[in-house]
Amino acid sequence: MTAVSDTFYTLRPGRISYRAGLALQEELLAPPGPATDLMLLLEHDPVITLGRAARDSHLLSSVEVLAQQGIDLCHAARGGDMTYHGPGQLVGYPLFNLDRRGRDLHLFLRNIEQALIDALQCFDVDAGRCAGRTGIWVGAQKLASIGLGVRRWWSWHGFALNIDIDLGGFNHIVPCGLTGVQMTSLAQLLPQAPTLAEVETAVITSFASTFNLEYAGSYERKLSTPA
Repeated sequence: MTAVSDTFYTLRPGRISYRAGLALQEELLAPPGPATDLMLLLEHDPVITLGRAARDSHLLSSVEVLAQQGIDLCHAARGGDMTYHGPGQLVGYPLFNLDRRGRDLHLFLRNIEQALIDALQCFDVDAGRCAGRTGIWVGAQKLASIGLGVRRWWSWHGFALNIDIDLGGFNHIVPCGLTGVQMTSLAQLLPQAPTLAEVETAVITSFASTFNLEYAGSYERKLSTPA
């Protein structure tokens, strides 16, 4: 039988702002922190996020132009450069205990990549890695971005997988600081994009397998974070 410590739960708040997503992670990670591994699965309102490695030159539109198009701009305490989030993109924030995983952030990141690669196989998408570059790729096109943070050896931030997102949002930035990179989505790669719920199910299954965890269902906790 799988031990209680080898389970994980999901929390799915729906579509929320990026700032609300940050506040939610902060609340969940506040001492003493989650009792078990937990993954948030959600969508964000349109936003460009700037990771710790972001360069000003990688933002191609002014704040005024972004505001006119309803796109927020936020700094994030995660690794990586700039990325775009919006409706039609599955965002996952695994709040996982790295202390009992040998504090190996590199291995943890590689396992997230593997979990996403395995999940995409459910939709006959032949995705993989690109040498020297983080994320999930289909050929030369990038399908998912990953940027992590660590707090008291709990992971936060996570991945963004493009399902049926308006890819035009990426035109405002140099995605992930990679000049010339072309973003793609499942809607572009498949005759019909799977639903968000279908992708969530595939991701949950693949994370359980990759991390050798038992999925225990929805996380029950009274939260004060507004949507």
